[in-house]
Amino acid sequence: MSIVQPDQPPVALGELAAGDQEQLSAAEAGYAAAAWAPNTLRGYRADWAEFTTWCTQHGRSSLPADPAAITGYLTQLATAGAKVGTISRRLSAIKFAHRMHDLPDPTLNARVVTVWEGIRRQLATPPDQSTPLHPPVLFDVLDSCPTTWSTKRTIANPETDLGGLRDRALLLVGFVAALRRSELADLNVDELADHELGLVASLRHSKTNQHGNLELVVLPFGTNPAHCPVTALRTWLSQAGITEGPVFRGITRGNRVRPGRLHPESINTIVQRAVARAGLDPTGYSAHSHRAGFVTHAHLRGASDRAIMHQTRHRSPASVGTYVRVESAWVNNAATTLGI
Repeated sequence: MSIVQPDQPPVALGELAAGDQEQLSAAEAGYAAAAWAPNTLRGYRADWAEFTTWCTQHGRSSLPADPAAITGYLTQLATAGAKVGTISRRLSAIKFAHRMHDLPDPTLNARVVTVWEGIRRQLATPPDQSTPLHPPVLFDVLDSCPTTWSTKRTIANPETDLGGLRDRALLLVGFVAALRRSELADLNVDELADHELGLVASLRHSKTNQHGNLELVVLPFGTNPAHCPVTALRTWLSQAGITEGPVFRGITRGNRVRPGRLHPESINTIVQRAVARAGLDPTGYSAHSHRAGFVTHAHLRGASDRAIMHQTRHRSPASVGTYVRVESAWVNNAATTLGI
């Protein structure tokens, strides 16, 4: 295979090398197109484009990539203040591009490995973590969700605020089910099943489940109707007239439900706006605050790591441990019994 020169356009990520593409049947091509999640490919394309641009500017080949080009690129990123996670993602894109063209992985070169390890050691910082959203703060945020909507024409007969109903349902379902923002956005009505104890959500895909293995997440009835995720969800679906398709959707300025599902990034905005309505600083809160809040609150109430993992679907207790925040550091700690 000829080397791609720096002034040539970057390869199309997610596609097999040209020689292999000719051998794919229509059915094979269909399966090949479904090999990676769209978000994954979008991220790889963006990162690969940046690397190829850097190579062009510095007179380097991007495919196959010279180890010196990779270390020079990594060094520039690190010097410019890029985070370790960002640099790691760029390395993954480089590795992916070479893999798709049946080329040796240049990120395994000793020079690349050594420079990358040095960057990791020098720039390592605690991972950015969303502020956990759990009771009693969660209840304050729920109470701040609007219940009525009106304009000058409807002020005498205000309507139910559909945005407020949606936000309540999203906040409670996100917290109790410990769902990621992508899982909230992807949730469909036909994935919800009634149970004598509440609802069961059948998730077909998630960040750690790319092959469609069915994952069950429970939504139990709450003891307080005002804080019950099942009640909030059913109320939202009923008032919004949603009987199929996406569960969580956008709301127009005219208080009407949009047909399409929410974008995952929009869920960040919804959470931050809800927190701000409660008079709190939204900085640090995000869609991940649901999941962090569930783990933190469940841990504080004595749930075992295994029980928490049953709901969050984490693969290891170590992953759960990263969510145990400052709040739990005081629990059963001998430092509080010194009597000084």
